[in-house]
Amino acid sequence: MADPWLALEFGADPAERIAQVGAAHEAFLTAGTTTGRVRDVVRRSWERSALLDPEATAPVDLTDDALASYRAAHPLARVLPLFRDLLGGIAQDGAHLMAVCDADGRLLWVEGHPGVLRHAERMNFVPGARWDEAHAGTNAPGTALAVDHSVQIFATEHFVRPVQRWTCAAAPIHDPTTGRLLGAVDITGGDHLATPQSLALVRATARAAEAFLAGAAPAEPDVLHVAALGRDEAELRVAGRRIRLGRRHSELLVLLLDHPEGRTGEQLGLDLYGDDRLHPVTLRAELSRLRRALGEELLDSRPYRLRPAVRADFRTVTELLEHGDPAGALRAYPGPLLPGSDAPGVARLRRLVDGQLRAAVLAAADPALLTAWTATPTGADDLTAWQALARALPPGAPRRPLALARARQLAEEYDLPRATLLQRRGN
Repeated sequence: MADPWLALEFGADPAERIAQVGAAHEAFLTAGTTTGRVRDVVRRSWERSALLDPEATAPVDLTDDALASYRAAHPLARVLPLFRDLLGGIAQDGAHLMAVCDADGRLLWVEGHPGVLRHAERMNFVPGARWDEAHAGTNAPGTALAVDHSVQIFATEHFVRPVQRWTCAAAPIHDPTTGRLLGAVDITGGDHLATPQSLALVRATARAAEAFLAGAAPAEPDVLHVAALGRDEAELRVAGRRIRLGRRHSELLVLLLDHPEGRTGEQLGLDLYGDDRLHPVTLRAELSRLRRALGEELLDSRPYRLRPAVRADFRTVTELLEHGDPAGALRAYPGPLLPGSDAPGVARLRRLVDGQLRAAVLAAADPALLTAWTATPTGADDLTAWQALARALPPGAPRRPLALARARQLAEEYDLPRATLLQRRGN
């Protein structure tokens, strides 16, 4: 299929596809495995959704005044007239709904024909309800947020059975300045929605929303946006430019970000090279090249420090943890900080970020958070986290055997006795 995000291949029989995927869904619930007839994006989403009861209903987080206040303050409130202009017709045709959610999958607006809205209310597809995968399973807005890509979800591809009479298409929306995920726009209806046109429509609407926000945003020429998690070379966005830095410049930038008050050349040398390999001449040359890459006006010396306000992805993770939001921190964490770096200062900061996030996840003892953590490069080999996940899952959960097996495997690799948890449960 040319576009893996589309639900149906050209010429496919919708009824036959519903039956095929429905059978695969039942097999997954029974045995935890899927057949080749299930799209890869759906299979991975089912695996992420495996903690849910397949008869579950999305919970409602916000109602009445709390909902009104929350969505009035949300950045996408400014774009609501645009959504209505582009999707208002399809939302009033008696067969579809338009929905907008935030980055946590919380529905902000659901609009359409009153008769269709009444049907949607039966599955809690209403403003204030949580439709991320952790709470509602595989669905277009939730899965679009999880994979950060537009996607179509067709009928029995939905993980939760009460939703399987619907088909939906959704696309994520990002802050055009920072790249931060703001939410998603969705259209929901019947099987006839499984066309390339519906996916193209939500994609175009999401891009139009981002363009609108870019035009409405105040200019921030002196704000740096740094992405350094899950990548060996940092990316810098400043004054409309995107700059990919080399490894050494990435390390220097992260070290400067970690010390906004500034660092002396000797301190930077210790953080970069270690005690026994100080190279002041080399360091000055690297800093000079970094200043040229950033722009002469952005890097001060004596001490070395960055002048403008800075937004960095690893800082976002630690700030979310400080505010008691481990779920948000996990969403903002694509992987370790500059994982290929062996600079002592970077390695210390990497351990600090990973350690804080891991501690918050373990303390929460939430199966959804533990599943997300063990899916990261850092958490994949975390024996304690796999043990905690096995402990948190109910005996009948499809993912529990996988957690138990992985915990056993890691215990054997680390040459440790079998976990007390597993012994206690007789596995």
